[in-house]
Amino acid sequence: MQVTVLGKSPSWQDAAGACSGYLVQEGELKLLLDCGNGVFSKLRSVVDYRLIGEVLISHLHADHFLDLVPFSYALANVVRTGARNGGSEVQARRSLRVPAGGHELLRQIVGSWGSADLIDDAFEITEYAPDDVLTLGPLQVRFREVPHFTRSYAVELATGRARFVFGADCAPNAALVEFAREADVLMVEATLPAPEQGPDRGHMTPREAGEHGAAAHARRLVLTHYSDEMDPSWAAAEAAEGYGGRVELAHEGAVYEL
Repeated sequence: MQVTVLGKSPSWQDAAGACSGYLVQEGELKLLLDCGNGVFSKLRSVVDYRLIGEVLISHLHADHFLDLVPFSYALANVVRTGARNGGSEVQARRSLRVPAGGHELLRQIVGSWGSADLIDDAFEITEYAPDDVLTLGPLQVRFREVPHFTRSYAVELATGRARFVFGADCAPNAALVEFAREADVLMVEATLPAPEQGPDRGHMTPREAGEHGAAAHARRLVLTHYSDEMDPSWAAAEAAEGYGGRVELAHEGAVYEL
């Protein structure tokens, strides 16, 4: 399994960066995990977007799905012009998997300025449930709800030999620790330099991310969803202290082989 970081920014993009987006490749399968603002252009620099067979969204915040809009426009243009890929007809609709309520939300958003069918015309949309276990080509996919400001799901992508766990956006929680137990790679958010004030939390600090990696006994820990305004050396040191070992920082173009 190969995971390429297309965007790692939090809800405000890095300078010339992109929000949440990860290209996962295993065998012939090309899966896009999250498609936040700026991700589609980064995807195009790595792979032909027409080859993406599956798109999976971890939760319904804009920085994790907004570039479904340009992706859909591009696919619509492919269909209209009869564009071909390698001499064979391009697949008209890809599979898009979203949390419960996602289909109607997407229709409301794109319908506010034009056709509500924009994303439906480009993608076959399916809503997944927390206990679903999906088989997508050579990958098995599981979900675990984690605490955030909207319903959010950590995602496990597994083959017979490796497990990649993406923590999505979340406050500190035991569910992610249990879900990511002994993952080969745990990619976990480290959005904030200090915890949110008040009773409601939705994000973690680098130190908390490191502590989650240690508690899960993750073999490899990668921080993501942090801003270029955060000192990377400080973030890595904080996380390493919580993890008890070396921590990696996601950056655009980084490739992880499992």
